[in-house]
Amino acid sequence: MSAAGPKRLQNVYLVAEKPGALHAFYSQALGLQLKFRDGERWFQYGVGGGNVSLACREEAAPATSGAVLVFEVDDFDGAQQRIAAAGGEVLGLRDMGSHGAVLSLRDPEGHVVQLFRRAPVAAA
Repeated sequence: MSAAGPKRLQNVYLVAEKPGALHAFYSQALGLQLKFRDGERWFQYGVGGGNVSLACREEAAPATSGAVLVFEVDDFDGAQQRIAAAGGEVLGLRDMGSHGAVLSLRDPEGHVVQLFRRAPVAAA
């Protein structure tokens, strides 16, 4: 790595017991668009110029544990219904005032994920 540091975040992945089953949740409940798939071992989605993936244990780095994915969204319209219908659990909504709000959820394997919505810009 050069002294300038990393160029960009290339990928973030969750280790999943059943990536194929989770793929259905992430595509249906969160609307992620599949970019690349390696059978049932790896599912990669393009998000905001980077990548988010689901990996089976064999594809993961040794001793991998825990992460929280936070996706920025325009609104939460229908999100709670889509999450529940796809087998997830809504954990709650946190209003952070002028910063925005976060809807926390758990996917069908128990990973915590958050949807972040920026607060509207106040008129000057």
